[in-house]
Amino acid sequence: MESFSFSDFPEDVQLTVLSFLSPKEIATFACTSKRFGSLCKSDDRLWYSMCERRWGAETQIKKWGDGKIAYKLLYKTLSEWENLIGFWRRSGGQPAVNFSSPPLIFFEWGPSFLAGSRVSPSHDGTCNVLKSPFLWMSLSPDGEMVNFLQPNGEIKLWDDFFKCCQLGFVEDFVSVNVNFMGGCHVLVEENYSSFYPEYRSIVLGKSPSLLNLNSRTEDGGEGSSEECLVTEMYTQLANKISPGGERAWRKQRKKEKERQGRRRWEPEHFVKIVDFSPTPARPLQGLWKGICDDINLDFYLVAYDAGGIICRRVSDLSSGSAAPVFWTSNTTLIKFPFSPDEEYLYDSRVHRRALAAANPIHCQHPWRETEDEVVSHIMYINSSYDLVVRDSSGISANPPQGEGRIWQYKDGTFGFGFFWDNFIIDLKRMVEDGCLLDAVEV
Repeated sequence: MESFSFSDFPEDVQLTVLSFLSPKEIATFACTSKRFGSLCKSDDRLWYSMCERRWGAETQIKKWGDGKIAYKLLYKTLSEWENLIGFWRRSGGQPAVNFSSPPLIFFEWGPSFLAGSRVSPSHDGTCNVLKSPFLWMSLSPDGEMVNFLQPNGEIKLWDDFFKCCQLGFVEDFVSVNVNFMGGCHVLVEENYSSFYPEYRSIVLGKSPSLLNLNSRTEDGGEGSSEECLVTEMYTQLANKISPGGERAWRKQRKKEKERQGRRRWEPEHFVKIVDFSPTPARPLQGLWKGICDDINLDFYLVAYDAGGIICRRVSDLSSGSAAPVFWTSNTTLIKFPFSPDEEYLYDSRVHRRALAAANPIHCQHPWRETEDEVVSHIMYINSSYDLVVRDSSGISANPPQGEGRIWQYKDGTFGFGFFWDNFIIDLKRMVEDGCLLDAVEV
């Protein structure tokens, strides 16, 4: 029987096979021969196919960088940015320095960019989730990173950023750097480059080049504050031994102070919410939403750890609050049939309900009536209040009984309540198949 080697296949077949490999595997394969090395450098055929295979269903590969950037560079960039997809919460343990800094961000792919949107609960008594623009990340035709932040969340022309520039809306954006500090932590800080006039000229066809938005400052130095300090140290040392150096140094310091005075965004840290959806093994895990005590929608994060299950409000996590909504060390679920006492505990309570959606056209999943949901499991829980919140004398300032129940419904959602009141807060999912439920564009 005649044997075939990889080199015997047509080039199109070879490229198709190679497109299933990782960049590391392709680099290894390219070392086997000069011909294969040349084949692995095929940008329009091999690297485009790799990009299209991995992200083609989520974004339009040919639109990135106006179709002028190398697909090998695009593959590397999208591989790094892919980890941003999903939910991130503001971190730091203190109230936000920026007035409009969102406690929760949702990243998703756009046609030629990565969009981070503010996600906040509605305050109209409905289950609507408000979604407004926050961060826009893309690549210029030169392959440079272009990251913009919208402080007010009012500009909506995400699909055509070049149109925003032509209309003059670019002045409403803040150029930022998104610095990865591990896989689940990013720092968003303002980029102090003299970028806006330069980029508008490019859009209008008046400039041949683009500044490196993520690394260069208006003074030609490096973008991060630490690198700026190092640059200043060397500059000061040089100025001490050069004619007129002291005057030049003072001029530079003046420019630095003016630049700091124009700051529009203080650095903010964001932490990724890795497990934002329930699983069969962890049915209560994830991001949930429900009507809280003030009859407004709130977001809840339920997490499993070695100590059991803990639930916190997302807004409390962003502000550094330590008190959870509820916790339990026993993750055992009681199955149907239930005792008469347990049935009475459930039947005697009133459900917190959302009002009808103000605009049903924009609400993809209207809030369902709780009477239609049948309890399938029950779990015992405790309130954290007796353990955390105490008055000046050291005595608990809350009701002495912290015990409560979680009632899990057959549709996978659940509600919780405590013995000191007669309410059940029913929680619904925030996301399904990677999409926000009940999302309303602001």
